[in-house]
Amino acid sequence: MNRRGMVVIGAGPAGLAAAIAAKQQGIGDVLVVEREDYAGGLLHQCIHDGFGLHRFREELTGPEYAERYIAMARKEEIEILTGTGVLDILESDGGKRLYMLSERRGLIEVEARAVVLAMGCREKNRGNVNIPGSRPAGIMTAGLAQRMVNLEGYLPGREIVILGSGDIGLIMARRMTWEGARVRAVVEIQPYPGGLNRNIVQCLNDFHIPLYLSHSITDIRGDSRLEAVEISPIDAGREPRDRGRFVVPCDTLLLSVGLVPENELSLKAGVELDPVTQGPVVDSSLMTSVEGIFACGNVLHVHDIVDYVSEDAEICGITAARFVRGGLDRGSEVEVRAGNLVRYVLPSRVRSGEGARLSLRPILPAENAVLTVKDGDEVLYRRKYRKVYPSGMLRVPVPRVPEHSGRLEVGFTLAPEGSGAPDGESGSDSFGGEAGSEAV
Repeated sequence: MNRRGMVVIGAGPAGLAAAIAAKQQGIGDVLVVEREDYAGGLLHQCIHDGFGLHRFREELTGPEYAERYIAMARKEEIEILTGTGVLDILESDGGKRLYMLSERRGLIEVEARAVVLAMGCREKNRGNVNIPGSRPAGIMTAGLAQRMVNLEGYLPGREIVILGSGDIGLIMARRMTWEGARVRAVVEIQPYPGGLNRNIVQCLNDFHIPLYLSHSITDIRGDSRLEAVEISPIDAGREPRDRGRFVVPCDTLLLSVGLVPENELSLKAGVELDPVTQGPVVDSSLMTSVEGIFACGNVLHVHDIVDYVSEDAEICGITAARFVRGGLDRGSEVEVRAGNLVRYVLPSRVRSGEGARLSLRPILPAENAVLTVKDGDEVLYRRKYRKVYPSGMLRVPVPRVPEHSGRLEVGFTLAPEGSGAPDGESGSDSFGGEAGSEAV
């Protein structure tokens, strides 16, 4: 039986950062398992720059960012099993028993004191958005198109329509234009863009690509190959309207309709999932509801900047290492609740008597929004933002959680216009101009 102190599932930016941090904390037998044939995750297909401004103070491409972490893992002599999928995580006397399958090695059985889930996220597909019409070739996710163009050298089409204004779709609108294709439209069901403002400007406005807000695709036309899509305006009740409906000829439809954490393995292990983020519920140490299983990166919740993925994963690696050594003091913890205009907040619990760092997303775009973290009537943190967007994740430092706190609530109130200069901004303006890291 192969015994390890820690097994990290996933060799993307989160998994590598967690493994490196654990090794530096003295866990010498860290094993990283990756189902692809290479480490680095989806960063390899993100050939645009803009990564690393926070973590390395440099502007790197996705492959360059991945190579930094691969080199650090190599320096720490961390073993990475590529081409290996984890089938199951079971309880055992030694902690957790993992069953893995590799084409080269066959069935592998490993016992570990702790497991870190770092499987990343996946794209929603046509089945998630229920587009009516036929099923011709030429319909794919934006991430698949990105892989085809950037890694495999194939152009998926010449006349493109993109459904959804997520960052991957926006980046691919620019990429397809650079490759000589014509992007005829980006269609978004919400009345506001789904991606970061800088990507709207750099990937659509700079190339005069039209963005149709409050619109959706209501019909797919074509037999063996996509020939056209029907685009309809959407009313306040999310119902399509006949008036204003139009048809756009195209041979390719790219779907950029959101990302969801890759959590089938989490469910098999009995981990409780958050109904909003669809990632694990975690405490202040990033431990899930199953003792000894931790989670970090996009498997926990979808981040907008890869630097923050790495930063949070390092914390996860440190706390998981403390657990392996038997020194993780979980202490008294306080529930954290999402309040007004907050879609979700993580972690779900924080330790009383200590400082905490929360991550959250607004539900809707808003101006002059005041964010507060309250313990009852006591305000622990307050900051005013000129603008907030659902596409921009906010990171909130709470100086200290009171010893006898009952529950923290994080929410926004809207300040009247002209009520004073804002203390800060969210979204693209507060992230130092990083370009397009959401493509991971």
